[in-house]
Amino acid sequence: MRQELDQLLCERYPKIFANRHADMKTTAMCWGFEHDDGWFNIIDQLCANIQHHIDWREKQRQWTITFNSKAAPEELKDIPEVVSQVVADQVKEKFGALRFYYHGGDDIVDGMARMAESMSAVTCEQCGAPGRQRGRGWIVTRCDEHAKEDEND
Repeated sequence: MRQELDQLLCERYPKIFANRHADMKTTAMCWGFEHDDGWFNIIDQLCANIQHHIDWREKQRQWTITFNSKAAPEELKDIPEVVSQVVADQVKEKFGALRFYYHGGDDIVDGMARMAESMSAVTCEQCGAPGRQRGRGWIVTRCDEHAKEDEND
């Protein structure tokens, strides 16, 4: 992915990409985003949804704790569980689809990541247009236009 798009994701989601420039002994994010520009919007939306979910759950948790501190015993509400901050370990292409490896989160975050990965399998990795998986050995996801360019290379 182009450097300016890489930088934009890291600026928008500093908590998720906290390890973007960490040592290769601790994370594969040191190599950046290992795919083309066409999946930028998928990753951008995924990260926005992940961070919103984590932040919202924390607000719900704090509200419930405050409510319970003033409530009568029969009014007490269950305190939502903490959703740990998602930190990306690697973002790359594999078998023609996005792979978003991370730690933290919960089952909802896992569902978001799997949905983004499935969306990438029908989105051209180069331009973001509708595409399909092509190839026999090395599988790529391309629109018709970029598939033709690949054939000419």
